[in-house]
Amino acid sequence: MTSAKTFPAAAAPRFASIGSPYFGIMLAVMAVVLILSNIGASKGVVLGPIVTDGGFFLFPLAYILGDVISEVYGFKVARKAIITTFALSVFASICYWIIIALPGFDDEFGASKQAALEGALGPVPQIVLASLLAFLAGQTINSWILVRMKARTGEKSLWARIMSSSVAGEFVDTLIFCSIAASVIGITDFGMFVNYVVAGFLYKTLVEFLFVPVTALVIGWVKRREPSYGAVTQAA
Repeated sequence: MTSAKTFPAAAAPRFASIGSPYFGIMLAVMAVVLILSNIGASKGVVLGPIVTDGGFFLFPLAYILGDVISEVYGFKVARKAIITTFALSVFASICYWIIIALPGFDDEFGASKQAALEGALGPVPQIVLASLLAFLAGQTINSWILVRMKARTGEKSLWARIMSSSVAGEFVDTLIFCSIAASVIGITDFGMFVNYVVAGFLYKTLVEFLFVPVTALVIGWVKRREPSYGAVTQAA
């Protein structure tokens, strides 16, 4: 009678703790990028046949940082980064409301400054709401897929993890954000909306794909300099 073969259980994926300064730096940059993206997104932008917003060139960086944090520190830490980033974004939005509501000078210069602030920062709260829901969903899916794939492949196939998780995360993020923010930006018809969603998704995904070599280099650099990398494991 032959006994069934047994295979060794897959090793739990390795991560680092957050005791070093690297995580704090990446978290701060992610928060600044998101806040600036929310301000820029209040402006509709037309580039030839493409309809987008003023934050288009910044936002992919937040996802690249999310990939680095997820790969090096794991899903639990990435989730903390997402929540912290959005708490800061909400705080910024509250500050905009207060700044706009404060009484200003009643001369012509004061009135023009007030109108400029209302035009630039007034729409931001709705965009923050769109960004909150979109980034929370998209980044969570992005991080979860990346970490689940790492549990299967270990340190191998980093490029595949980054690219696969980016496609899913960016699609969910773009669809939710565009659905909520389109009216504030000035997108009023269905054709422009489809253009906005498709162009946004393709652009963000393409940027992440183009930056995969850079993202991989940054991940390798952080892993080599994180004293605790490999000491923390998480169940898949």
